[in-house]
Amino acid sequence: MVPSVIATAAVGVGLAQGALAASFSVSGQEFKVTAQELDGDNFVQYGSVATGKSLKGEDQAAPVAVSGFSHATITKMCQSVVTPNLPFGLGSVTLKLTAGDPGKATGEDREKKLVDATGLYLDVSDLNADAEFKNIDIGVRSGDLKGPGIQPGTEEKVNPNGFAQRAEHANLKNVKQKAWATTAGTFKLPGLHLGLSKGVDECY
Repeated sequence: MVPSVIATAAVGVGLAQGALAASFSVSGQEFKVTAQELDGDNFVQYGSVATGKSLKGEDQAAPVAVSGFSHATITKMCQSVVTPNLPFGLGSVTLKLTAGDPGKATGEDREKKLVDATGLYLDVSDLNADAEFKNIDIGVRSGDLKGPGIQPGTEEKVNPNGFAQRAEHANLKNVKQKAWATTAGTFKLPGLHLGLSKGVDECY
């Protein structure tokens, strides 16, 4: 067990430092995410393509806006995905995950209860939020993004001369988004709860 834990930690560090490729085929389902607040450093955003298989096993590709952060904290995160048409009369089943609720905690105690991520990339198809950016550059060449740059392992899906934007800091409140994938070097989920329920019971 100990060697496997060490290996997992090494992989996490490697991803966070951009040393390992994180490209993979996405599932045939988008998922929904909400957050009371996402606060991130070194924000980048550019266009890419999420590729994989549909639930029927057919090839699929979807355009995405990739949002990257060198570090981010998330307050009251909820993630849900609905799997339809399950056998044995189950029908649709919703998987819902929640984490990062600080309650009435303040100061350092509050920070410890937030979701914490490094090397975070979100492949998003739809986003609604109240956003504030610090020192933002709009219209940057994708290939010139740094710290973080384009997600390692996905460079072939990105036009290096395409449109991108970056900011020193980003704060998003009342976040609602649909995504194909989330990747992070490290992802800490205090107060994690995962539940399954029959029917459709999404985060929004």
